[in-house]
This record gives sequence, C-alpha cells and structure tokens, in this order.
Amino acid sequence: MASANASFHDLSDSGFELPPDEILFGNSQAMRGIQQSLLRMAGTNVSILLQGHSGTGKELLARYIHARSPAGIGAFVKVNCPAIPGTLFESELFGYQRGAFTGAYVSKPGRVEMAHHGTLFLDEIAELEPGMQAKLLQVLQDGQFSRIGAQEERQINVRVICATNRNLEEEIRAGNFRRDLFFRINVVSVELPTLKDRREDIPTLVDYFLERYTKMFRRSVSAPSSRLMNLFKDHDWPGNIRELENLIKRFVILGSEDAICKAIESAGGAGDSEFAIPSGPVRLKQLTRQAVKQLEKKVILNALEANHWNRRVVSRELGISYAALLYKMREAGVPPRQARKDWEATAASTARVIA
Repeated sequence: MASANASFHDLSDSGFELPPDEILFGNSQAMRGIQQSLLRMAGTNVSILLQGHSGTGKELLARYIHARSPAGIGAFVKVNCPAIPGTLFESELFGYQRGAFTGAYVSKPGRVEMAHHGTLFLDEIAELEPGMQAKLLQVLQDGQFSRIGAQEERQINVRVICATNRNLEEEIRAGNFRRDLFFRINVVSVELPTLKDRREDIPTLVDYFLERYTKMFRRSVSAPSSRLMNLFKDHDWPGNIRELENLIKRFVILGSEDAICKAIESAGGAGDSEFAIPSGPVRLKQLTRQAVKQLEKKVILNALEANHWNRRVVSRELGISYAALLYKMREAGVPPRQARKDWEATAASTARVIA
C-alpha cells in the first residue's frame, strides 16, 4: 500500500508532496505512455495543454511537470479561471499599484509575477473572457506585463501549463476561444484518460485513498469486500478519480459498505431495481418519461456530488445550459437552494466527525 501524502484535489503548496509515481500513473498502458511523454517534455520550457474530464488529475500532472522542470526552483502558482470573477481577474493575474483604483491602499503583485522563474498553472482556461484571453496572449508572446495603474513594463520568465475539460477546437469554432491563444498554449498537448478507461488502476487507488483517509480521520476500517470492489470495477465513474476519492472518504467516515454499495448500485442506469414497472396496463410513453426522469436525476446528482455541487461546472459537463440544469434539479425534487443547504449541512457534519 502506498504512502498517503496528497489528495487528488483541493491542493495547496504548503507542505505539498506528490503521490508516488505508481499511484499517479498506475499500471494502465495509457498512463504509462503519458508518464514517458511528460518526462521527455519536463526538462524543456514549452507550454503544455492538459486536456481531460473533471477529476482525472490534471492539476497533479501539472505539479509533476513543475517538479521535474527547470521552473521547479520557483513557485507553482495556480489560477482557477472560473473561480475568479471577470471584474477581478485582471488585478488577480497582473496585480496593481497603490492608488490604481478605489480600495488599492497598497501595491499588490499578481499571480503572473508570483510565478516568476516558476510555473503558472491556468486551470480551466476555456473559461477566460475574450478580453483577458487577449491580455494573456500578449504576456505569453512578449514575456512582459504591467500592473494595473503602473507605467513600466515588467519582464517575466514563467513556464505556462494550462488545463481544460472542454474541447478548445470546438470553442474556437463557436467563437468562444482565440485561435492564436490556442496555438500559443498548445505547443504540446496531453489527453488524460477517464477512470473507466483505466479500470486496472482502481485497486491501487482504493488502497491509496484508504490509507490516506484512515490516517487523516483516525479511523480503522476493514478492507473493501469483493462485492464492493466488483462494483468499483464495473462503475462508469462520471466523476473519475475525484468521485472514487469521495466515496472512499465517505466509506472511512461511515465505517460501513452498505451506503457506498447502494450509492453505486443506484447510479447504474434506467434498469435499476428502484424503478418499479407496474404490473397492470401501462402507457409506453408515460413509462419511458418516468424512466428518463429517474435516470436524469441520478446522473445530475452524481455529477453534482463529484463536482462539489458547483452547478455551473456541472451544466458544462452535462452539455446543458445553467438554466436547464436548475430546471431539471427542481423537476427531480432537488431545488437549487435546498441542495446547497443540504450539501453545507453534510459538510458541517463531516467536519464535526473529523474534529
């Protein structure tokens, strides 16, 4: 069982250590091929684009590249593009001078400046607004930027790694992403496989997360039964490694397999046993609508949990508008406000258990 040093999400630089290579890359042929590619490109300073679904470990691979590159002597600075409001993004990225605007009582360096001689990791870069895309392109081309309110240009030397769970070529065709910025950040591209495409790594990941969270929560649990491991291997994992991690965390906290097994079995599809087919006469259209609604509810709930109830991220992953997601949540009996309240209550309860 591998040592538990890091989580697959919610990372910080304070005391951070990457998981061992056998955990990070596993035994799948696809991930081993990616490891060899990363080792070859890590020693260079080219821009790298990491593509893949949410929860596949893009940030960990960015940190892996950083640790093995010349930029490893500097800081690893993450910019979570969708988490920063558009009105604040420029000041967060480039910083500002004292007096540049109301409330700017002191000068502040931006993320780009903090990453000087290190790595700038732009997570979910597809979320950047067009205006900021143009300004970022200028920095990548010239290696220069100005703080807001400053007159002088500052020279910067950073390695840029970008990540996205969206198809940038489709975003370019839709007019949402600049083609010239795409070519600038896509010197080398790496496509991460989903967890269902590397099922042979599931037992290793289960062992890793079990060790990590039994230590963190100071709990002792039995090894997963063959029934649970079979469910893990057969599950489609829409939330990928993050979803597996959350399930193991819940398993350690609750100390019981039953809830985990039920959660996985209930996500199996329209043929689940909980959807009862009437024994008497039925209308096929009505029955089909009920089955589709039941399946939609399961998919939405799984996606919400896998993405920490971030509804905007979920709407993009499911390929529907934000308004359509809210409507379907209400239709499924999960009102947005109540869902958020329930999630916060669960998080508070978990925090009490940990304490």
